[in-house]
Amino acid sequence: MATAENKPPAPAEQQTKQQPQQQQQQKKRNYETDSEIPCCCRLRFFVTFMLFLGMANAYVMRTNMSVAIVAMVNHTAIEGKDADADADADADSHGGDFEWSYQLQGYILASFFYGYVITQIPFGFLIKNYGAKHFLGWGMLINSLVAFLVPVAARKGGPIWLCAVRLLQGLGEGPIVPCTHAMLANWIPPTERSRAGAAVYAGAQFGTIVSMPLSGLLAAHGFAGGWPSIFYVFGAASTLWCIFFLWLVDDNPQKSKRIREVERAHIVSSIWSAQSEQTLARIPLGSIFSSMAFWAIMAAHAGHNYGYETLMTMLPTYIARILHVKIKENGLLSGLPYLAMWLMALLFGFSADYLIRRNVGVTSTRKLMNSFGLYGPALCLLAVGYVQQSLAWTMVIFTIGMGLNGAIYSGFKINHLDLSPAYAGLLIAITNCTANLIGLTAPMIAGNIIHNDPSIASWRLVFLIAAIVYLVCATIYNIFGSGQRKW
Repeated sequence: MATAENKPPAPAEQQTKQQPQQQQQQKKRNYETDSEIPCCCRLRFFVTFMLFLGMANAYVMRTNMSVAIVAMVNHTAIEGKDADADADADADSHGGDFEWSYQLQGYILASFFYGYVITQIPFGFLIKNYGAKHFLGWGMLINSLVAFLVPVAARKGGPIWLCAVRLLQGLGEGPIVPCTHAMLANWIPPTERSRAGAAVYAGAQFGTIVSMPLSGLLAAHGFAGGWPSIFYVFGAASTLWCIFFLWLVDDNPQKSKRIREVERAHIVSSIWSAQSEQTLARIPLGSIFSSMAFWAIMAAHAGHNYGYETLMTMLPTYIARILHVKIKENGLLSGLPYLAMWLMALLFGFSADYLIRRNVGVTSTRKLMNSFGLYGPALCLLAVGYVQQSLAWTMVIFTIGMGLNGAIYSGFKINHLDLSPAYAGLLIAITNCTANLIGLTAPMIAGNIIHNDPSIASWRLVFLIAAIVYLVCATIYNIFGSGQRKW
């Protein structure tokens, strides 16, 4: 009897233990719509986060040389002993190992971009047939590992070998933008594009925010002689990201084994319901190159890159040589404008999606955002050269200009996805390649202008040229840009 009395509780007890598991499984299965899935459980948000980190790593690897070169170069030797009254009092302003002219520094800074642009268009075509994940992950891994060779190349091989190593890093980073765009086109529904695109591409600013001040600290206090530690630390961090990205992220929702079916169905139906099979089967190059909307993006992209590369590569030098700020503080100050751009990019992204949901046209929204993003920095560049006596005003103007520049991620930068989700990777590969060819001339032009006369008058000319490029290209976009799907 005792045995018989003990039998009934066993199933009940087992049922009690199984209940939480069944409830958890049921909760996972029973989402009927995508909106019911918590944001933290939507796989596309995880993909967005990983792409954000990838973009941050890419820009860390791109911008750390801008700060490192300030510590690498012996400025007293190249400017003359009386060029800077503060030079004798500040060892880190002139204690670098290399006597490289401003002109040569411009070529070293530009060498990365030569490699970067070469791979843009080939990968734009390749990802259409082979996917974006592996090109992005393995390309960034090459970029990360080659970073460890930068100190050796500079010390043993001189500027030629340093340029070659930076060129190789650029080759590895080349797939980042077309592959990112292709993955956004596959993963992000149209009503979320502005904020997702802003979040991912704002990783560029986040990476710069991390790179600038930390590079300054490493240059002043790091191991292996200071500035070499910049490349060792960031190279290791970027390598770690590559491993996790290749392991955890898939090319699209259809290939993912981690995504819920309701989220997969929502993404696929939102993006591809209006895309015909015929359009997906061929690449309409003739139509693309005859479209004024495409050329409008090209102009805006090129103008932005010229102005942005002017600031990104030359701002640390301007702060060091005109405002006489030491290397450690230089990195911190140089990062402030990018912090503003990162935060404002997110704000503009949410604002743009809000306007689109409120039935403001996609075309009007893109042009409005683009106006903030290009006209704003142009005006600030025109002003900043006349407040060189005040470090505070200089940084305020730079910060406002770069903050407004964050609107471009909800303007032309995401506009490729509006024109064609199917060919977004190829479209941005073409515009990004051209824009970077234009952009890589910025540090060379600036370097040549200040080479013989590193005075404030020369810097004003550098800023004036960048401002004019911004203004002209923004106007072209506002006249010819479009947010309507074309291919």
